[in-house]
Amino acid sequence: SSGTLTFTSATAAGTGVTVASRGTVEYKSDKGYTVNGTGDTMTSTAATASTLTKVSDIDVSTVDGSTKALKIIDGALSAVNGQRASFGALQSRFETTVNNLQSTSENMSASRSRIQDADFAAETANLSRSQILQQ
Repeated sequence: SSGTLTFTSATAAGTGVTVASRGTVEYKSDKGYTVNGTGDTMTSTAATASTLTKVSDIDVSTVDGSTKALKIIDGALSAVNGQRASFGALQSRFETTVNNLQSTSENMSASRSRIQDADFAAETANLSRSQILQQ
């Protein structure tokens, strides 16, 4: 999903308004994203692209590395879960299609049998009529 983080001030525009925020904003996603900023002065990077870190890049030799490793693994699990959901939906559509085709095949076989049975009955009646007329 998408969202917006906005800083505003109640002071009228053009009077030297300063909005300051200290701390860390962390974005987590199993997909890539870009962070953009606007304004006259920004002390952070105006446009930052995400970097997806691979599980093979984890380093658990420090506390920060271990924390980052857990985040990387969580991201990888989110990606796997997303793929599983996609595959599950695809499998469900295939199963529905297969069931529909099986039902269609059974209906066609039943129809063919009814047509053949009806023709056999008509031909038997014609044979009986012909035999009676020949007598």
